[in-house]
Amino acid sequence: MVSADDVQRVFLQAVLSRGVLSENLAKILWARSIEVVKAADEHVDIQYTGSDASWDDFVAKVNKSLDALDLGFRLVQDELTGKKMYVLANLKDDEVAQLATDYTAGEIAFFKAVVEQIMLAPREAYSVSSLAALREVSQVKPTMSKSQAEDVLTSLVANGWLLKSKRGRYSLSVRTQLELQPYLKNTYPDDILECTICQEMVTKGFACHTPNCKVRVHTYCFTQTRKHRSSCPACNVDWPRNGGKPLLSVGEDAAKEGDDQRRRAKHTPAQSDDDSDEEEDVDASQEQSQSQPKRSQRTRKGKAVRMEVDEDEDVKDEGDDDDDKSPKKSQPSRRSSRK
Repeated sequence: MVSADDVQRVFLQAVLSRGVLSENLAKILWARSIEVVKAADEHVDIQYTGSDASWDDFVAKVNKSLDALDLGFRLVQDELTGKKMYVLANLKDDEVAQLATDYTAGEIAFFKAVVEQIMLAPREAYSVSSLAALREVSQVKPTMSKSQAEDVLTSLVANGWLLKSKRGRYSLSVRTQLELQPYLKNTYPDDILECTICQEMVTKGFACHTPNCKVRVHTYCFTQTRKHRSSCPACNVDWPRNGGKPLLSVGEDAAKEGDDQRRRAKHTPAQSDDDSDEEEDVDASQEQSQSQPKRSQRTRKGKAVRMEVDEDEDVKDEGDDDDDKSPKKSQPSRRSSRK
């Protein structure tokens, strides 16, 4: 028997085939779902006005029906445009098990490895090149060919888990940021930036150019804030009207050539700050210090310790040539490469 509740069922079937959709498209699907149900039985009593209040009430009913499945129909905003988007997200906090129904264990491990390189990208670039992403195949067990990895990346983009720019760089999608937010916050607590304006995660936007100022804003939030405020909300330095220099970029515009040449590994509490200083990418740090204000909070004492470590290594190398044959493990902390 046809009922008004069938509207939710038809609507969710349409949403499941898309994953991520704009607010306008979601409302269109809502109206079409009502048409489908009424076509089956024109006498069904369905309350529909097309108003925002009516839409909010419908979304609340949809989410109530999804509660038992640990799913949610959630509203997010695009970081660049501010466009309202809806995502059918898995709300259960079990790391990336959300992908288990569609991807194999090896493919999930590959996805996690790519996400790690995105989260640990130098200069707050939050992106990784295609070549660097494919290089993560070596971290996957069981092994995966590069052609298979390319297919997985294409699938992740098509299903809305990753974004691929015209430059060929991969970054996190709004779906990933929303659905994997608990995993990202638990795994990379020191590498997540929050927008000073809306308090949501920032992977694309601007950073204040004042040294040591921690203000980060989405591109859209900057545009809206700049309409009624001409300075940084924290340090009060003047901001340009349309973004750009001297503001610093957050996102792939901050990436520099050579940033992806070395694989980065997450810094763990077991590692000392001295070790992370020793193993950081010096060339990238020197280039950054010449072109942009220092963003990390590392002290001069840390620099002195690194110099002492380098001198000790020189002495050791002179005494034992065999040491040159032992490759160093590269595990730089993300913040240390932000100088």
